[in-house]
Amino acid sequence: MAGSTADLLPQELRILVAVADTGGFSAAAATLGLTQSAVSHSVRGSEAKAGAVLFERGRTGATPTPAGERAVALARRILRMYEALGAEVRGAARGTVEGVLRIAAFRSAALHLLPPALERLTARHPGVRPEVRVVREIGAGTAGEVLAGRADLGIATLGGPQDVAPGLLTGVLAQEAYRLVHPAGHPDPKSLPLMDWDENCGSYTRSWWRAQDWIPRATVKAEDDAMVLTMVGRGLGMAIMPELSLKGATEAVDIADLGPGGPVRQVGYVTTAESASTLAVRALIRELRSETG
Repeated sequence: MAGSTADLLPQELRILVAVADTGGFSAAAATLGLTQSAVSHSVRGSEAKAGAVLFERGRTGATPTPAGERAVALARRILRMYEALGAEVRGAARGTVEGVLRIAAFRSAALHLLPPALERLTARHPGVRPEVRVVREIGAGTAGEVLAGRADLGIATLGGPQDVAPGLLTGVLAQEAYRLVHPAGHPDPKSLPLMDWDENCGSYTRSWWRAQDWIPRATVKAEDDAMVLTMVGRGLGMAIMPELSLKGATEAVDIADLGPGGPVRQVGYVTTAESASTLAVRALIRELRSETG
């Protein structure tokens, strides 16, 4: 008979996270300074309380089952709230905002949207310690980092083909248009090959793309938007890029409007209900909204 998951202790949650992060019981034991048998015993006890197998054991290590992935994600989020408790209590008592603030952002947002907001945030609240990780906005993207408990807030592209997972809160920060970017002075940019990258949000505006018979089917793929911009500047093709990706554009490229029917994307934040209640996340959201107007 399964026990109650309410009986899971913080140390048991830490062990679940360590096994998932390291990929095995031995590695988790080494990370936590425990014996392998202690880790194995703890995981078996957690599985009994949860009433589900959380890890597939094998010769090469341990892999979370679907139930385990969910358990580990929630464990990270619960442990994060334990960490935030002290900072929240001190902040409420002193009238300050402090503590570590973990942020996941796609590359152009990390370069151009976050820095001024974080500059104001840390000037107003010196006790806040931001930790920013750049995450590719494909697959689960930045929202997946938040859902998995690895980030308190993510800067994400909203309204895409994959809906935000239940339990996450979102808010739009900016809506930006796509532009046609081509080598400076080129007489017929639409005749050039299309430069693209996996993270591009063309998939968010499929109906517009399908209606454009001038966009060539054959594309040249690059690693990210910065590489695309550089390659366009070298005369290797043209690209259709969102405004945030064009902040680093040089005189080597020209930027043209795609007209009133051109595609747009929404950039916003993603967080959890528990993180949204913390002083640091609320302060960052205020600064991000101030930055984007």
